[in-house]
Amino acid sequence: MKAYVFPGQGSQFVGMGKDLYDQYDLAKEMFERANDILGFKITDILFNGTDEELKQTKVTQPAIFLHSVIQAAVAQDFAPEMVAGHSLGEFSALVANKVLAFEDALKLVSKRALAMQAACEEQPSTMAAILGLDDEKVEQICAEVDEVVVAANYNCPGQLVISGSIKGVEEACERMKAAGAKRALLLPVGGAFHSPLMKSAEAELEQAIRETEFKQGICPVYQNVDAMQHTDPQEIQQNLIKQLTAPVRWTQSVQQMIADGATLFVECGPGKVLQGLVKKIDKNAEVSQVG
Repeated sequence: MKAYVFPGQGSQFVGMGKDLYDQYDLAKEMFERANDILGFKITDILFNGTDEELKQTKVTQPAIFLHSVIQAAVAQDFAPEMVAGHSLGEFSALVANKVLAFEDALKLVSKRALAMQAACEEQPSTMAAILGLDDEKVEQICAEVDEVVVAANYNCPGQLVISGSIKGVEEACERMKAAGAKRALLLPVGGAFHSPLMKSAEAELEQAIRETEFKQGICPVYQNVDAMQHTDPQEIQQNLIKQLTAPVRWTQSVQQMIADGATLFVECGPGKVLQGLVKKIDKNAEVSQVG
């Protein structure tokens, strides 16, 4: 079975999508529609901007989403039997399996980016990558810190990202190193994504998600919040609302997809981050880039 997977924030690079824009009429049309919907020319930043411009959350999230869904739209033999996306990538996955319309999803992604940016400005916060510790140990240490700090991204065995207040994350990092972590590295991010500190962004996004039409998809989506397959539009909607404050259970999602019959994971979007994570989760899994 073929599983299509869609990356999240961090996979962006200047120039991404230019080849698609130049090569396919459909891609050009979708990029131009995105310029109209967003109210600014994201194509100018994507194709000719700077790293700094592309790093702005309000640009990064729509940029990665656009690259992913447009690449899927123009791909030959695009026939997913299951889909999943890492954080932001879940929106791309829901367009790919036809639960969300392209325009609706882009509007949600833009709202999500602005809401997350506002939550970051409201309360300074951060994230850190923890390498070489068991998930249970990381969870235990987070629980022992007397500040907001939680496990946020279960990326692959031995690689977990924590999220919370600056003080909480820094203290947790020191404790992780003392407990034997190979590395505990603060990440250059604007805030504590996938933690309780995103509650204000979740509240803002919830209304927009509830007002958006979710259709019956063409295949199951494995969602971040519970790593289980979903086909019911209302369940999918509910899980997407929870996603901003809940951890990304990527390791568990990939394991569940393999248990349910996935034999090939095709990454759709910029970069090859997810292919690397899938191989670390199961070295026997076959991976490739959409083409």
